[in-house]
Amino acid sequence: MPGFLVVNPRSGREQPAVNELRRVAESRGVSVHVLAFGEDPGEAARLHRDGPIGAAGGDGTLGPVAGVALERGVPFVCVPYGTRNHFARDAGIERRDPLGALAAFDGTERAIDAGRAGDRVFLNNVSIGVYAQLVHRREHTGRRRELAVAAHALALALRAEPLDATVDGRPLPARIVLVASNHYRLDLFSLGERNRLDEGLLHLYAADGILPATWHEQAAERFDLDFVGHRVPAAVDGEPVTLDTPVEFRIEPRKLRLLLPPSQE
Repeated sequence: MPGFLVVNPRSGREQPAVNELRRVAESRGVSVHVLAFGEDPGEAARLHRDGPIGAAGGDGTLGPVAGVALERGVPFVCVPYGTRNHFARDAGIERRDPLGALAAFDGTERAIDAGRAGDRVFLNNVSIGVYAQLVHRREHTGRRRELAVAAHALALALRAEPLDATVDGRPLPARIVLVASNHYRLDLFSLGERNRLDEGLLHLYAADGILPATWHEQAAERFDLDFVGHRVPAAVDGEPVTLDTPVEFRIEPRKLRLLLPPSQE
């Protein structure tokens, strides 16, 4: 089955090298587009008209490309090529073998959920507010710097104002808000794993203390979040953005046609 792969060469450690990734992909009949600096992955994915569309990059690269696959109703391929590769982990894809993940272009489909924050597709989660982004900062720095990151997080948290938020018209007292596609196990400064990607529900997590020792959780197919100030800093699958509010979050149950390598189905 022919396919198209969007490669973000700046996502992670570039192992293997971009040229090797391109060579192996093209040997499978897959066309490759390497992103130029500042180029949008979703716009690059629209260059392809037929067959599966894949993304080789970190979590922030996957969502825009998956959005094009959703729009066109074609299968999506995840090639883990970032630093942490949370989506690949939760999907059961071997994160240390990007070349092996290319076999998914000839693999088997699995229907999974996709989330939307307004028009933005997300595969993992959206964190809202400056303090919420510390979750992602901690994940990107790795466990060896855990104490330094935790100290920095605490310093920022002490200065952070509570978010003036509502969910579905009800007050939501919180300093950190996280909206996730499917259920996560949460720790103090990190995101745990998801047991499934096809539950068909969003999970909203909120903590109103300085440190999120206790989380308030609710699940639904849709949430409307509003914040005083009209625009709010956020991170969509770890990528910093600014969202206009109110924001409609919704789940698209089992709409994304994920292709998995034959050995990882």
